[in-house]
Amino acid sequence: MNRSRTGNTFRSPISQANGWREGARFAPDRPLINVSQAAPVEPPPTALRQAIAEAILTDDSTHLYGPVLGLPALRTALAGRIARQYCGHVTADQVAITAGCNQAFTAALAALTGEGDEVILPTPWYFNHKMWLDMSGVRAVALPTGEDMLPDPDAAAALIGPRTRAIALVTPNNPAGVEYPADLLRAFLDLARTHGLRLLVDETYRDFHSRPGAPHDLFTDEGWDETLMHLYSFSKAYRLTGHRVGALVAAPGLLGEAEKFLDTVTICPSQIGQRAALWGIGNLDRWLAGQRDEILARRAAISGGFAPLAERGWRLRGLGAYFAYVEHPFEMDSDTLAQRLVAEAAILLLPASMFVPETDPTGRRRLRIAFANLDRAGIATLFQRLQGLPF
Repeated sequence: MNRSRTGNTFRSPISQANGWREGARFAPDRPLINVSQAAPVEPPPTALRQAIAEAILTDDSTHLYGPVLGLPALRTALAGRIARQYCGHVTADQVAITAGCNQAFTAALAALTGEGDEVILPTPWYFNHKMWLDMSGVRAVALPTGEDMLPDPDAAAALIGPRTRAIALVTPNNPAGVEYPADLLRAFLDLARTHGLRLLVDETYRDFHSRPGAPHDLFTDEGWDETLMHLYSFSKAYRLTGHRVGALVAAPGLLGEAEKFLDTVTICPSQIGQRAALWGIGNLDRWLAGQRDEILARRAAISGGFAPLAERGWRLRGLGAYFAYVEHPFEMDSDTLAQRLVAEAAILLLPASMFVPETDPTGRRRLRIAFANLDRAGIATLFQRLQGLPF
């Protein structure tokens, strides 16, 4: 009997990790530190919530179906914002609004691939990307990263075969946190263009990039949309995770193919989420800059406070955006350690085994810490608990 499509992949790591909490009790003076998921836990700023409420109460179209590829005003606004940020040329017909960035990825792959095709994914990979490829009958070709957690274009070139359709990158990276340098992204664009592939660049965490200016210059190329497909999320920028609003930026012809998928799955993106994102683009630049400053301060707290852990054999492998990717010194695999940390240290995080193939030995020694919801005092407490582990 053939397995179902969902039977071809694993259970969501977030669901698995939440199961470790069942039956656990945490002392009032030692509450659980949950660094398992990279999602804001605070609501949007008050002014944005007021704009959402006004739209719900006064704009009847908020409650109706809208265009499959999104509100024209939002597509235009996002195209202009990308063009300004990257000093490139992007038009509204190159933008589709999706029900979150995960859906942007699934729509892109639905438009690009068929059964038995291949997509190259650097490891550690974002687990939902791997899950979708599994469920689509598309083979994920693992591209191991080096000591710096960066993928090598030459190594990727060696993996390209007759069924390869795309290379998918995430920067700043989930789970490793590293920011891909502009010249590395350029090298991957050139590689994809040479071989007639698409380059998917998921920039969900773009708004928290540590370097000033544009993260890359790929949108400055004439004809960029013949190769590049850009994925974006409003969830992290404006705390709209529950409203599910993201974007896919690509050639209009490919968006026409993606539209078939989007029409079948959601018919249209959330009308409330789209209006919230549009209001955010027009009104929240200064607020978002402050949020970026705070995330960068938390990143600095991770970097600056890591020395005591390093003295105990821990290694900081990657750091950026919402994530720290660390290597532990213990004689146990990361999955066992992660489960023990819940009961013995009141810490919930994800083991690297959830981000790499089963045969990848790096999965046994590494962990992902999603630190964006910890303030600097919380980061200090996290490190104190890790330093005091009894094993």
